[in-house]
Amino acid sequence: MIASDRALLLCLLELPTAGPLETSAEVRLWDAMRLYADAAADIGFEVEHFAPAATLSDLVPLDVGADFLACQPNLVLRRGPRDAPAVMFNVHLDTVAPFEPASFDGVRFHGRGAIDAKGPAVALLAGLRAAANADCGVLVQAVSGEEGGAMGTFGTRPLVEAGYVGALNVFCEPTGLRYLPRCTAAMTPSIQIRGDDAIDDQPDVGHNATVLLGFLAQHLAAALPQVPNGQMCVAGLHTGSMHNRVYGSGELLLNLSYGSSASARVLEEAVSAELTAGLAAFTERFGDRSPFRRTAQDAAKITELSWRKRGLPALSTQDVPLLDGLVPRWPDDEPAFTCDAIWLDGVAPAVVLGPGSLDGNNAHAPGEFALEADLDRFAGVVRDIVLRFAESVR
Repeated sequence: MIASDRALLLCLLELPTAGPLETSAEVRLWDAMRLYADAAADIGFEVEHFAPAATLSDLVPLDVGADFLACQPNLVLRRGPRDAPAVMFNVHLDTVAPFEPASFDGVRFHGRGAIDAKGPAVALLAGLRAAANADCGVLVQAVSGEEGGAMGTFGTRPLVEAGYVGALNVFCEPTGLRYLPRCTAAMTPSIQIRGDDAIDDQPDVGHNATVLLGFLAQHLAAALPQVPNGQMCVAGLHTGSMHNRVYGSGELLLNLSYGSSASARVLEEAVSAELTAGLAAFTERFGDRSPFRRTAQDAAKITELSWRKRGLPALSTQDVPLLDGLVPRWPDDEPAFTCDAIWLDGVAPAVVLGPGSLDGNNAHAPGEFALEADLDRFAGVVRDIVLRFAESVR
């Protein structure tokens, strides 16, 4: 990392780039990617593609406005001959919310995206600068649509489908500089109650979505199976905020990760079956309780299961000999996590690799930071990957 790298990272950190799935505030991803492309041009990269996805994937059934995609472009940079084998690096410039001010104290960069993943994005350019003389092609995908549950469906996915893929593909996410040769995907079931409200003086007149959804949350938490390489997150539950009102409508969200299509099928079937079982258990338990009798009687009728996302691929475990001996391999018994690398499953070899860690560097949390020393080390690893790759394809 040199002075211009530090300046670039601070400029990127000062730009709010949380996408519309995260916030209704201003999204300045176009500005961030222009800065990134300009910096890459200084080390020999040309812009090959710079545009938003043309359409949303039907894998994520969102009801969004016409400007949703327009503010979330994707950038592809290329260096080297088009007809030569290439190594591809993918990094996302969108972040989670809320925005945090940027700073650098000489040791640590602070700000939203410092470790996930603007810091790694800048360190990537530093490493590519150090490997400028390597005799191979290099592609860089700088994408939107990684955070907020987008899962790369309108970021990495359309770029992969357009053929912007290398013979080796490295996804820059915090892994403690261990290469992760697999990646989970996730599905998000939404359980919605659509009933009638009531006032607190007559709670039995309406449907109590709060009690019903709370019951279902506990039932599903206890009953859903644990699949290999997967995690269960019982997430948001919302009905209302007033104390003197019975809310008849609300929503419960779950996020269920999995490491294979077989595990995905098990989870999808279990959600449907256990929701039915949970509704029956609620009716039996609360059918004779006056304030909740109507809710119990109508539970199945007013409850609907839909999916925010499902059907996404997971990156299967693969061997990547080029990285062996260069950086440690992520242990097979340590859970993987979810990122855009899923879209390379069955397409080309791919790994996840980057500095820091999601928890240790407060990614997605207050006080997110990256140590300059860790970014330096990652830049060195990037250099070595490119040089090794160039040697392997001679």
